[in-house]
Amino acid sequence: MAGVEAASDLLDFSGKTVVVTGAAAGIGMAVAEAFSARGALVALADRDPKVIETAAALGERHLAYVVDVTDEPAVEKMAESVTRAFGRIDILVNNAGIGPLAPAERYPTAEWDRTLDINLKGAFLVARAFAPGMLARGFGRIVNMASQAAIIGIEGHVAYCASKAGIVGMTKCMALEWGPRGVTVNAVSPTVVETELGLSGWAGEKGERARAAIPTRRFAKPGEIAASILYLASDAAAMINGANLVIDGGYTIT
Repeated sequence: MAGVEAASDLLDFSGKTVVVTGAAAGIGMAVAEAFSARGALVALADRDPKVIETAAALGERHLAYVVDVTDEPAVEKMAESVTRAFGRIDILVNNAGIGPLAPAERYPTAEWDRTLDINLKGAFLVARAFAPGMLARGFGRIVNMASQAAIIGIEGHVAYCASKAGIVGMTKCMALEWGPRGVTVNAVSPTVVETELGLSGWAGEKGERARAAIPTRRFAKPGEIAASILYLASDAAAMINGANLVIDGGYTIT
């Protein structure tokens, strides 16, 4: 069809620069691999030193940063370093997160604070650090990792649900402020994803019950989440701003 690019061209990120947090393993690693495979230069950030090995496996063009996203000076230093190395940042994927579980009436204050700090404050600090460069250039794509827990309650997930609901609210506000200046901001909200961390919390009978409650009768795969993020970061999604893309096999419609 005239005027419509081939799908392969729309997902070609050659010459683009990307930052992915929480990239040492799981979804973050899948996202970094997907962008790298499509030509992007990727900076992988994680508090786990394993991120260095993960980046090295992608090739020498890519960078690794061992950083705690709740450490404001460290985040600012990383943003300066990545921007200096790559010249600019086109795409940011805020993926770092944790999910300690406990009943709400006994949820430890320290775990509440840690969850909100990493999942919500950390995403804010990283977005705030990279946004000025994007805004100055009039172009950028930011994708924040939320969760189906942002829009439904899940037993034992009081802090996690609160943090991910906060991500959706933050995403909408950033999209409203930055969209007119060329930077789109969106969120993705997966169901349980088949990563080591995801499956550890949904093993055995609990996992079987959870799968049975999903209309597609399975959990999501890391590559499926990565594909959705690539789409939101692509030119094909240039008109999508402030959205929360739910990837849950239909669980939240039941």
